[in-house]
Amino acid sequence: MKIGIDCRTILHPEKGECDGPGHYTYQLVRNLLKIDKKNTYVLFFDHSVGRDRIAKFKQKNVLIKFVPFLQYSNLMPDKYSHFLVSATLSRENLDILHSPIPWLPSPYIGKTIVTIHDLAICKFFELYSHQKQDIIFRKNLPGILKRANKIIAVSQSTSKDLQQIFNINRKNIKVIYHGVDKRFFEKNTLSKIKQVQNKYKIKKDYLFSLSNFDPRKNIIRIIFAYERLRRKMELEKGQSFPEYQLVLAGSKKNFNFKKIKQTISLSKYKKDIILPGYTEVSELNALFEGASLFMFPSLYEGFGFPIIEAMAKGVPVITSNNSSMKEIADKAAMIVDPYNVSEITNTAYNLLTNKKLYDKFKGKGKLLAQKFQWEKCARETLDFYQRTINSN
Repeated sequence: MKIGIDCRTILHPEKGECDGPGHYTYQLVRNLLKIDKKNTYVLFFDHSVGRDRIAKFKQKNVLIKFVPFLQYSNLMPDKYSHFLVSATLSRENLDILHSPIPWLPSPYIGKTIVTIHDLAICKFFELYSHQKQDIIFRKNLPGILKRANKIIAVSQSTSKDLQQIFNINRKNIKVIYHGVDKRFFEKNTLSKIKQVQNKYKIKKDYLFSLSNFDPRKNIIRIIFAYERLRRKMELEKGQSFPEYQLVLAGSKKNFNFKKIKQTISLSKYKKDIILPGYTEVSELNALFEGASLFMFPSLYEGFGFPIIEAMAKGVPVITSNNSSMKEIADKAAMIVDPYNVSEITNTAYNLLTNKKLYDKFKGKGKLLAQKFQWEKCARETLDFYQRTINSN
């Protein structure tokens, strides 16, 4: 087989991109090249990625291609840009083209697979409708799904959304779960954890959350639940509870970040709410490991990478009863209604004050996380390539 993969979401190949689709693409390609020396892979990058950064992808069965004109795409009509990309792809005579994000050039003729990570733009369009790029994406998505021969969904939840919203035939969808980076199973030294905590002025035990500060990540309710938890613990002064901090990691570039900062500025506990910003994987690993709890009561997820990353580090997880989160977490996390601040508060309180319950979910999470393997994801994807090529 000659397999083409769109790798343009891999911004930092040597470290792995922490954004969901980029991280998925990086890990999938890395593991496909590890397990498959037989088939030929054509990896497509754009010109913003330095040539030195792609060195680790080079091997005998790999061809590296740079898609021309993409750096000038904002200067030319969209249809013309698509035509040029289609022509570039067609020249490679691919057996299959895999786009790890919902994007396909038109009028590309050839067998294609698209990975769908989530459909938040369709489920919560009111949260994104003021952003031009999201409006365009939502408009183009039905056509992309129609042109794709097959679709990879990252959870049963996402598969059901595809069927219900776009009437996609279930036979054309394959559910393939993500994996966990092996680094999350490795123990950090105490000095490394302390080094990272000192860098971000984390001086106490802390609750941890990781997101892109998108509105559906429910960060404001996490802050409200944290405030209630602190007040609840202060009222029970007979108990020797720590004064927990709240660490909210993630890129601050999201349009919703300003609203989150305003909420924090009004909090009685604002000095104990830490915003580390975007963190590299090594630091993120240490932040997970040093946390007392991982808070992830999102309003919607297509998969929920951070859930299994926290579990791999042995950190008890609080997550939501909707979309993919209950599916992925199974019975290894504390499940809450993400709209109910009191329930989030009480669940955190119960975990932090009940050692037996805490240890139970710490152990169950570690066991569950071991089931999510990138090599397994790659093998299932490779098999799906073959079956798609053989299908009519």
